[in-house]
Amino acid sequence: MRLFAAVLPPEDVTAALAAEVAVLRGLPGADGLRWTGRPGWHLTLAFYGEVEDDVVPDLSARLERAAHRTAPFELALRGGGRFGRGRALWAGAEGGLATLRLLADRAESAGRKAGVEMGEHRRYKPHLTLARSREAFDARPYVEALAGFAGATWAVTELALVRSRLPDSGVPGEQPRYETVARSPLGASG
Repeated sequence: MRLFAAVLPPEDVTAALAAEVAVLRGLPGADGLRWTGRPGWHLTLAFYGEVEDDVVPDLSARLERAAHRTAPFELALRGGGRFGRGRALWAGAEGGLATLRLLADRAESAGRKAGVEMGEHRRYKPHLTLARSREAFDARPYVEALAGFAGATWAVTELALVRSRLPDSGVPGEQPRYETVARSPLGASG
């Protein structure tokens, strides 16, 4: 199954972001972007790709230990940016970023120790993807519009292991489906 570890923002946080995205979708050229669906909004910690079923229990156990070793922390969605010459637009984060990065490193390490091929290590950049484009686009108006966005602060208290199912119907605009496979509380004794 196709898996990743993530922090899932609460409903009130995604509701405020959805209102901001509605404004962004009214900007010129927005209809040429593939906007991510609110049910799939998350901050990826580590992407595992296709993981064999027999590896999942070990990966889950290692993620649980990583979560237990990480204290809960506060986070908020703030501002935004772009990746890849405007191929991806994202909302940023602020608050306990050092702890978020530590959790991301631990989630990556859990994957490696479970035998998941993780590829080359990259410095973690906290973000929540809002839209993508196959072609480079001028993201400046979107990034400028997001500059003033300040979502509510929330307490991050768990790490989620999420399964993603890519669209296979061929229907334009169909979104991936996400299913939380496991939730591990942060800071619990283990």
